[in-house]
Amino acid sequence: MNLTDLKKCMRVAILDELDHKNLDLDVPYFANCPSTTEMLAVFIWNNIQKHLPKGKYELYEVKIHETENNVVIFR
Repeated sequence: MNLTDLKKCMRVAILDELDHKNLDLDVPYFANCPSTTEMLAVFIWNNIQKHLPKGKYELYEVKIHETENNVVIFR
């Protein structure tokens, strides 16, 4: 995937949805589930999938580094 297209996809799917927001109050997805790092990884996976060109690319994993020693991987 072209890096420019990937950057746009990530901006729309992640930054526009989550940046400078209170997850529990401002993101409807988290009204029905806890805003844990694990659930955040699932949310990001689902949003990226929606914005990838259909049938052209397959998402492999979402990795979130919460701290230096705390990492969540969703595949």
